[in-house]
Amino acid sequence: MAGTQQKSVNSRRQILFASMIGTTIEFFDFYIYATAAVLVFPRLFFPASDPSSSTLASLATFGIAFIARPIGSALFGHFGDRIGRKRTLVLALLTMGLATFMIGVLPTYRSIGIASPLILALCRFGQGIGLGGEWGGAVLLAAENAPPKKRALYGIFPQLGAPIGFLISGTTFLLLSRWLTEEQFFNFGWRLPFLASAVLVILGLYVRLTIAETPVFQASIERGETVAVPMSTVFRRYLGPLVASVFVCLATFVLFYLMTVFALSWGTSVLHYSRSSFLLIQLLGVLVFALTIPISSVLAEHGRRRVMFVVTALIAVFGLVLAPLFTAGIVGTTAMLCIGLALMGFTWGPLGTLVSELFPTPIRYTGSSLALSFAGILGASLAPYIATWLAKTYGLQYVGYYLTGSAILTFLGLLAIKETKDKDLTASLS
Repeated sequence: MAGTQQKSVNSRRQILFASMIGTTIEFFDFYIYATAAVLVFPRLFFPASDPSSSTLASLATFGIAFIARPIGSALFGHFGDRIGRKRTLVLALLTMGLATFMIGVLPTYRSIGIASPLILALCRFGQGIGLGGEWGGAVLLAAENAPPKKRALYGIFPQLGAPIGFLISGTTFLLLSRWLTEEQFFNFGWRLPFLASAVLVILGLYVRLTIAETPVFQASIERGETVAVPMSTVFRRYLGPLVASVFVCLATFVLFYLMTVFALSWGTSVLHYSRSSFLLIQLLGVLVFALTIPISSVLAEHGRRRVMFVVTALIAVFGLVLAPLFTAGIVGTTAMLCIGLALMGFTWGPLGTLVSELFPTPIRYTGSSLALSFAGILGASLAPYIATWLAKTYGLQYVGYYLTGSAILTFLGLLAIKETKDKDLTASLS
């Protein structure tokens, strides 16, 4: 009876949407904030006397989320491993959604002075806290509801949130730039994407409130396997898998942020593409990204490490041709973004499933969330800055070498783990 009820509640459609909506919001939030941090916040939320300092301060608020994410991973991971995936995912999504909405209604510096950037930083910190608990739980929602031989396939649902969120945000800013005057954009237009995210949050909350707890976690609770402090157990007994999984994620994060943040900045400033034309090229690459995610997940059902090894080697080679392609005109730039984001899809597809399978059920939420957060600090938050410094100091080719170096570290991480496709998710702590 209970098994039948569980199956009827958690339909495949519910699992798909409930796991995908959070990462969709996450990447939608990332791009609307990244765009606003460059175009809007320096002008509206910081003193206008020194534009350069205002821009740097605005970008600093962007980085706050990466500092907050490990805190969110530890916090939500703790409750996700103790009280359940469902309730924790609801809290994580609500935290993230409220912080994003608050940015959309925040008074400017002209209205409330220094309180404005301080509240902006606090909201960004809140976003980071929520995001720290989102991805790990979304992956578990998919993987722990999946049949044993379809975990990688189910695992594409949260991963597809990345290209979907990018497409929504990119399209939103393209439409705003065409429909509104500059005055209208700065008066109210920039707020619309932040306010519109509330619609996605409400949909996500509705679906997540109607699903049941994952059967894998329920079985673990019934066996009395809950640990008092999951993070302590991760660091004491699973430090090796944690470190290895951070390295496994590294090339994926570096590649993505080079193809999006760095490429957009370098392409529009140094290579003199217009912002709208470069966004269109990026959107084409993101479509390729979305298409390769399900392909990689099908392949990963026959072996996660095998797919990751091959794609990581290709990323290392791609790093060597990144600069020549990027400087070869619009055709070369389009090819670079499409190839890079295709490789991103192939590595991103099985990544969440692979990382989650490295940890046992009682600490899986905490372990996988911490792995992503630490990899985000090393690979995501630093990549655009390192790449920009390398390109300006030594030349664009060193950005490619940086990517190749990150792929080598990921290769070492893959060597340090075992294949996980046949792992029993119901196995007890070792």
